[in-house]
Amino acid sequence: MAQTTNEVTSFPVVLTLAEAAAYLRVSETEIVELMRRQGLPGRKIGNAWRFLKAGIQEWLRLPEKENFWWKQFVALKGDPYLDEMLEQIFRDRDRGRPATEEE
Repeated sequence: MAQTTNEVTSFPVVLTLAEAAAYLRVSETEIVELMRRQGLPGRKIGNAWRFLKAGIQEWLRLPEKENFWWKQFVALKGDPYLDEMLEQIFRDRDRGRPATEEE
């Protein structure tokens, strides 16, 4: 039976670059630009890009402004200097807010 344009195409959980482009109905070049400019989540494994379908769906749900901050915060995950940096930020604030709240 031929598939009509109204039928939903089933996509795997992990998508290739071509599948991600088809899923979002854009070119592969546009997928790369969306990753670079708007934080579309993807991972390069060897020479090939892979995308979690759920990650793309979440990216679509978030307003563009939130995507920017999500990308920035994820970049800090696992940073060995993050705690020290936060302490310094709070120490230097004009309001004198402590780095941690005391119990």
